[in-house]
Amino acid sequence: MRSRGTRTRNTLAAAAVAALLGVAGAGCGGADDGAEPAGPGGTRQGPEGSAPPRQDDGEASAEVAETVAQSLPSPWGLAVPADGGLLVGSRDEATVSHIDPASGEVTELATVPGVVTGAEGGLLGLALDDGLLYVYCTTEEDNRVLRMAYDAQNPALGEPEEVFTGIPSSRSRHNGGRIAFGPDGMLYIATGDTGDEPGLAQDADSLAGKILRVTPDGEVPGDNPAAGSPVYSLGHRNVQGLAWDDQDRLWASEFGDRAWDELNLIEPGGNYGWPETEGSGGAEQGFIDPVLQWPTDEASPSGLAWNSGALWMASLRGERLWRIGIGEDGSAGEPRAFLEGEYGRLRTVQAVGEGELLLVTNETDGRGSPQPEDDRILRLRVN
Repeated sequence: MRSRGTRTRNTLAAAAVAALLGVAGAGCGGADDGAEPAGPGGTRQGPEGSAPPRQDDGEASAEVAETVAQSLPSPWGLAVPADGGLLVGSRDEATVSHIDPASGEVTELATVPGVVTGAEGGLLGLALDDGLLYVYCTTEEDNRVLRMAYDAQNPALGEPEEVFTGIPSSRSRHNGGRIAFGPDGMLYIATGDTGDEPGLAQDADSLAGKILRVTPDGEVPGDNPAAGSPVYSLGHRNVQGLAWDDQDRLWASEFGDRAWDELNLIEPGGNYGWPETEGSGGAEQGFIDPVLQWPTDEASPSGLAWNSGALWMASLRGERLWRIGIGEDGSAGEPRAFLEGEYGRLRTVQAVGEGELLLVTNETDGRGSPQPEDDRILRLRVN
């Protein structure tokens, strides 16, 4: 049974929330979701032949400072406007809600039309850019990215318009769903292999099992790895975490099948091996091995964020927040787990300033064990 309340105050203190959002204004069947049995046990390890992991100095920490919002239904995506407030999406209700920076009040802004919910589909990732809220969602035909004008002065959303469509979808699993704007201003889209057709991940002409890179208007940039293609990397099973470190390197967290979940350093045009390989051991076949891997019962990773010299990875089945220190050369330190079992399944993690993270729990999506006041957005102080 999870223990709660010993490391956080379950309040919506206006001063604390306002302080958080002030910081935010200054900075900006597989094992998915723990659905299948864990694979064989084992220690975390990097690619074969890689250098030993760099050791952290032992001073790393992650403490819950405040509960920012609670009683949220199936939260998935999170966005932090530069001028205050929070936006959170409900996967199963297909709604976007606003959290007031002064009171912590949650107000529903819109139900996104045309979204089909169920299993791992629905309203998934959120991202903000230039006054527009981008959403990744499942429809009757596909997975797609829409955008809506966001009015921050009088919080409201405009009518949705299509940005990028035609991503293969699934009624059961592996819809991917994370979207994020990179340091280059491009929109990165993480897609799943649809579960039933894992071979699509190796099909360069398919949008499934990929990380895609497009302009904010959904066009293919001229400097993508393959001319005319939105595919940035391939061979992915189900990426749900994207983050850039302080050297603008792209990292992705990825659900494994029955053996290994992965943390990958993404190279333009790189092939990460699924379904031919899982975990390390694919380099001899020309695939890129993960930098780190975990048994699926320790991770089932979703969100990923960069803060304080480390990557922070939210885990669903693993019910813990992983910290992975990253060296200047891209080497990874020994992962450290925080909040293990304290708040249940963890879906999304987002940086809101140096030493500050927002963490979204995910107990109400049908695979958790909800307790009173689930689901929550927590503010963390990290080091």
